[in-house]
Amino acid sequence: MKKIGRVMVVDDEENIREVLSNYLESLGYEVLTATDGQNALDKFEAGSFDLIVSDLLMPAIDGLELLKQIREKDKDVIFLMITGYPSIETAVEAIKKGAYDYITKPFHMEDVKLRIERSFEKKNLRDRLSTIQGFMWALLFSIPLWLILGIILAGILR
Repeated sequence: MKKIGRVMVVDDEENIREVLSNYLESLGYEVLTATDGQNALDKFEAGSFDLIVSDLLMPAIDGLELLKQIREKDKDVIFLMITGYPSIETAVEAIKKGAYDYITKPFHMEDVKLRIERSFEKKNLRDRLSTIQGFMWALLFSIPLWLILGIILAGILR
């Protein structure tokens, strides 16, 4: 079965890591787990993951610091923050630092699936828009060039 994306699940609670990784693998994702923020940073390489699902409160490096350091290495990876201690302040801070979404524990797996699918759709749309913008710029620069070449060719063929 072809994998549909590479995901890292970061949580200091083993049962959460296992449940999330097993569920994501059943959906077709290739999953790697990390026990905390430092372990995640040790395993992370820019461009090697499509999605990171991370707990907020962890020993050593928490989810917000992990998010900050991941963003410095890879601005395109999708980052979902999960927490059992939700607050408006941490949700706002996570989104400001670049998290795509904020999920509170206990969570329903269908909700996690929906948020992941939505985040991939948004990323795909952003990538397509970037490609279209590139084509538009290429067109804008090539039209005057072709006009100039046409004028030169017309002068030569007289």
